[in-house]
Formats: sequence, structure tokens, C-alpha cells
Amino acid sequence: MLNIIFYFQVHQPYRLNHLNVLNTRAGVDLFDNVLNAEVMRKVADKCYLPTNRLLLDLIKKYKGKFKVSFSITGVAIEQFKKYSPEVLDSFKQLVDTGSVELIGETYYHSLAFLFDSEEFLEQVKMHERLMLEEFGVKPTTFRNTELIYQDDLSYLIAEEGYDVMLAEGVDRILNWRSPLYAYKNFTKEISLLLKHYKLSDDIAFRFSNKDWEEHPLTVEKFVNWVNHFTLSETKNRNQFLNLFMDYETFGEHQWAESGIFEFMRELPREVLKFDNLGFCTPREIIDIANYQQESISFPDPVSWADQERDLSAWLENDMQRNAIEAFYELLPKIKMSGRSDLLEMARKLSTSDHFYYMCTKYFQDGDVHKYFSPYDSPEQAYIYYINALAGLEERL
Repeated sequence: MLNIIFYFQVHQPYRLNHLNVLNTRAGVDLFDNVLNAEVMRKVADKCYLPTNRLLLDLIKKYKGKFKVSFSITGVAIEQFKKYSPEVLDSFKQLVDTGSVELIGETYYHSLAFLFDSEEFLEQVKMHERLMLEEFGVKPTTFRNTELIYQDDLSYLIAEEGYDVMLAEGVDRILNWRSPLYAYKNFTKEISLLLKHYKLSDDIAFRFSNKDWEEHPLTVEKFVNWVNHFTLSETKNRNQFLNLFMDYETFGEHQWAESGIFEFMRELPREVLKFDNLGFCTPREIIDIANYQQESISFPDPVSWADQERDLSAWLENDMQRNAIEAFYELLPKIKMSGRSDLLEMARKLSTSDHFYYMCTKYFQDGDVHKYFSPYDSPEQAYIYYINALAGLEERL
């Protein structure tokens, strides 16, 4: 049987004010609360609320046979509470159905794993506490920020009690292997589910592209592709089609006019016509994977960003490297000061989006970076960030 695993990333960063060296003094807010509220309310209306209603209807209609999973960052939940509390309530309704799995990650959606393992684990534990407080759930599946994964991460996460990890199905790692099977990490402690990036991106990025040769993407066409995957399996092993994407795909990146909601509404009906197709959540693979899972090694970090699927989306140019090095030099000083107010501000500056906005790539990847950035240029993003760090250091 082939099980479709939907995983959605729910995240909103704290965007910075347009800071210069003269307005970073104490009392000036580093973050643009007006813009953050505006974006949250817009995305709530276009994506979170209508998509949550749709998924809740589908779970009820198909009596729990339709299942999805989410990771929701701490900073997103903070902003739900401030600007759109009804969004948080709607996520709680989904979790209460029992057909939704919540996935662990870093509270601040940070790159801490790459620079400070102690800070990384602190943010993981903060996120665990938040999931328990808000939803009454302790996650057992983990996804690192931006789906960044390498072998060393599995050591840390296994010790935290997680038994499933999500990662990118990168061709240079998989080689001849298929992303349609569950694997183990290289020490065989954790199960790995690898994103099927082609079909994920068909929905997340290409769905409304009229120049795409497969446009329009109908439910019947998509399910036909999925069903053909099962023809290659001759040993009755269960397969897993891992469709991982930003939740904002629905209604925000792919507008309602594109037909994205109708596609999602009809997908379960078409999938469940077939006895050999279904849905499951990541944690269910522990019981469903009916074979000895092959171990696979990720010696170098991979991510789900850009064509390279490496760290270059955040760490390629001098601005990015300078900014993140400056941040991780300042963070220990703030911790030593005991100033919890400054530590909270600093951790908001650890969010990966700030470095993503500084990317200077061209062509298709560059266009994606520009689409997400609230700034006019990567240089502007860098200046505001460095000024924010200077303001934080002055307060310290």
C-alpha cells in the first residue's frame, strides 16, 4: 500500500523595523509590529482559516481516513495569539480530531543546530513545552528548521526521545534509492521520511504556472501519477509519498483563484477510491513500515531550499555569514547577563528568515527569495539586521 503523508510548515517571522544607527536606542522597537500584524491577518484570512476549515471538513467526511501533520513554530503561535487568536483555536480543533500529528522543531525557527547545539536543544525543549501547553501533545516526530538535516542531528534528536525525522529526499544522497520508502539514520536509531520534492513542488510551486507543461494539475492526473508508483513495488512493502510544503501554499502562494482549494477538497475522494492508496501521519510509519529499513547517511547538511538543497540559501554570501557570526558571538553575552527581555529579542533575531532575505542569488531561486522578502534588496535586509544587533548590544 502507498500512504500519502502531508506535512505542512506553519511559520511567520518577526520582521524588522527599518532601522538606522540613530533609531536603535532603548525604547525603539526592533520589530515592525504593524507589518507583522498586517501579514498575519492577511495570511489568516487567505490561508490558515479557510484551509483549516477545509481540512476539518475532510477529516470528518472521510471519518479519519484523511490525515495530515503540521509543525507550527513558537513565533507563529505568539503572533496567532496577538493578531488572530481564532487561528490558534482552529488548529486546536484539527488536533482534537486525532487525525493530525504535531511535529517538533525549534521554537524560533532558527539555524541554531549549525552553530550552537546548546541553544538548539533549548529551543527544541521550548517548542515541546509549547505543544504540551497549547495542544496537550508531546511530539515524537521532528523536523529541523528549513528541513536541514545531517547525521550529527540524529544524535541530538534521539536523546530527546524522537523516533521519526523528516528530511529532504536529495538525489545526491539517495542515488539509486527511492524516497517512497522509510529509512533509518546511519546509526539506525531514528526512522527517516524523505520528501518527494518533485510532486511536493508540483503543488507548492508549479500548481498555478500556466507555462508548466502539466498545467492544469487535476486531481485525476495527480492520483494517476501516485498510483503508478505502486507498480514498481513487487514485495508488498508499504510505500510513503512524503508531500512536504509550506502551509501558506494554500490561498497565499497559490491563490484561491488557481483552484488549489478545489484540488485539495477532491484529492481524498480520488485517493480513497483505490484500495492500495491511503493517508497516514509520520509517527504511524513505526507500525506500518513492514520491512527492515535501510540505513542512510547524510554526511553533509541538506535542506529543502533552492535548487542546490544545501545551506546556500542562508549562508552563501559575505553579508549572511557576517550577520550570523555576529549574532552567535552576541548570544552568549546576552545569556550571561541574565536579561530575559534581551534574550527573547535575540532569539527572534535567530529566525532563519532574516538570513534568507539577504540572499543574492539570481534567476528562479533569486525570484523566490525576493517574493518572501519584505525589503527592497538583500543589502537593505542586511543593514536593518546589523543595526538591530547593534541596538541589542547597546541595550546589553
